[in-house]
Amino acid sequence: MMSDVMDNITVKNMLYDFYGELLTDRQKLIYEDAVYNDCSLSELASEYDMSRQGIHDLLKRCDRTLENYEEKLGLVKKFRKLKDIAGRIEEKSEDEEIRKLAKEMIESL
Repeated sequence: MMSDVMDNITVKNMLYDFYGELLTDRQKLIYEDAVYNDCSLSELASEYDMSRQGIHDLLKRCDRTLENYEEKLGLVKKFRKLKDIAGRIEEKSEDEEIRKLAKEMIESL
């Protein structure tokens, strides 16, 4: 169960990293406070002068928007695949230069 929560947080973070700039400024502020600063619905409602339900709806809408971008563009999926491939190259290569390049690739992703 804890793993599912961590996976969900990781997915939200990655989706936001890739597509967050496509949200409105207000959506970004509220989403960042909710996801990165772990603010409660009550705290967000008070901070942004909205109802708890309004905040909840906005966060759900942001999640759907980010997920829709991923469905259409697949950047997170491609990123994960490239990172996995580079990791396997680093792990399996006998050549030190190739291992170094694969490690650089992983770090730059």
